[in-house]
Amino acid sequence: MCRFLLSVFFAVISVSSAIAVDPIRSQAVDSLVSSHRIIYLGSENLTPEQDSIRQLVYNFYYDQFRNFQDPDAPYLLFMSRDANLAMGVGGVVRMRGYFDPGNSMPIPGFSPYFIPMHRTPLNRNHLGTTPAGTALFFRVIGRNAKVGTYQLYIEAKFNGYGSRDFKLSKAYATLGDWTVGYAPSSFSDGSAVPPTIDANGPTMKMSQTAVLVRYMHHFKNGMSLAASVETPDMSLQTEEGVTAARSTIAPNIAALVQYSWGRDQHVRLSAIARFLPYRDLLNNTDHTPVGYGVQLSTVFNPIPALTLYGTVNAGKSYANFGGDFMLGQYDLVNNTESPGKLDLVPGWGCFVGLGYHFSTRLFTTIILGEGRYLPTHGRAGADYKYGLYGATNIFYDLTPRIRFGGEFNIGKRKDFDGTHNYARRIGAMCQFSF
Repeated sequence: MCRFLLSVFFAVISVSSAIAVDPIRSQAVDSLVSSHRIIYLGSENLTPEQDSIRQLVYNFYYDQFRNFQDPDAPYLLFMSRDANLAMGVGGVVRMRGYFDPGNSMPIPGFSPYFIPMHRTPLNRNHLGTTPAGTALFFRVIGRNAKVGTYQLYIEAKFNGYGSRDFKLSKAYATLGDWTVGYAPSSFSDGSAVPPTIDANGPTMKMSQTAVLVRYMHHFKNGMSLAASVETPDMSLQTEEGVTAARSTIAPNIAALVQYSWGRDQHVRLSAIARFLPYRDLLNNTDHTPVGYGVQLSTVFNPIPALTLYGTVNAGKSYANFGGDFMLGQYDLVNNTESPGKLDLVPGWGCFVGLGYHFSTRLFTTIILGEGRYLPTHGRAGADYKYGLYGATNIFYDLTPRIRFGGEFNIGKRKDFDGTHNYARRIGAMCQFSF
C-alpha cells in the first residue's frame, strides 16, 4: 500500500508543482481573514495600509506545524497603528457526539489499538459525548526591522469528559528563524493530516508536542530547512527485577527539509533520532539503544477543489510520537529470548486522504490508513500486530466561525495469534470559534 502511495504521490506532485493552483481551502481562510474586527492602539495620526493589515492577520494562520483541529485566529484583534504588532485572545468551543454500533471502544477517540478483541454484552453499542478539544489561546505577532517577524503563543485545552481537565497544550516564542518552548515536534506535519471529526485522526499520525529549540529557515525558492533538539519522553516495556528505565541522558534530535509551491502546498521529508537508556538488572549493565524514524508527507491541490493528503513513515522506536503505538509501551519492549534485554520496536505506517471542496463552506474527506508492528523476536499472541483505519466525513460552515460536521469511522485490529476484530463509529460535531 505505501509503495503504491509513494509512486502516485510523486507523479501527481510533479504535475501540481509545475502548475500551481489557488485551492478553495485557502480561499476559505480568506473569508476568515476578512471577518476579523480590529481595534487600533496608539496615535490616531497613523493609518496603516490595508495590505500591511491583511499580511499581519494572515500570519495568525501561517504555521508550518498547524493542523486542521487547531483554533482559528481570534475574531477580535488589537493592532498597533503602524500594523507592526497584533494581539488576540481567542478560542474554540467544540462538542462531539458518537455512537459505536456492535463493538464499542473504551475511549472517546477512535483508534484500532483499542478495538476489543472479544465482543461481549458489556461492549455492545455505546453512545458518548465529549467537549474535548475546546480550547483557549493567546497570541502576539509583531514585525521588527532587525529580527523580522516574532510571536508569542499560549494554548490550553479541555480534555476528558469526566474530569473536564484544563491542560497546557502549547506555549512557545518565535523570533525570526528560532522557536523556543512547548511546540509541535519537527518530526510532525500537521497540515498534511486530513480533516477529521475524531480527535485521534488517522493511525500513525505523528503529533507529539515537546519542549524544544528549533531553527527553521525559509528560502525564496520554496525550500525550507529545520533542525531541533527536543525534550525526550520514554515509555518502556520493563519487567520488575529484570529491566528498568534509566534517566534520560540526551535530547531527541529532529530535522526536516521541505519544498513548497502555490498556497499551502508542500512535500516534506523529516527524521528523528531518540536515545533510550535502560538498565539490565540481571547483568547490572547499562544500555542506550538509538531509535530513529523517517517520514515523507505532503499536501497539495491538483485542481482548486481537490486536496490530496499523504504520509508514510518508518523506523525503529519512533512511533510513540503518535498513532496507535503512542497508546502502549512501545519505545522498547522485552526480548522474549534474552531476559534482561530490551529491543527497539521496528514498524511503519501510512495514511492517505482525499478532500473535495464543493464550496468554501462545504467540503468532504475520505481517509485510509495502516500501521504495523514488526518485532525482531517472537511476541505474545495477544500483542498488537497491525491496525487499519478508515473514515469519511462532511463539514459545513454556517458562517466562517460556526462549523458542523458528521463522520463515519471503521477500523480493524489484528494480533499476532491471528485474532482480529472490527469496530465502527458514527460521529457528529458542532464548533464555534471566537
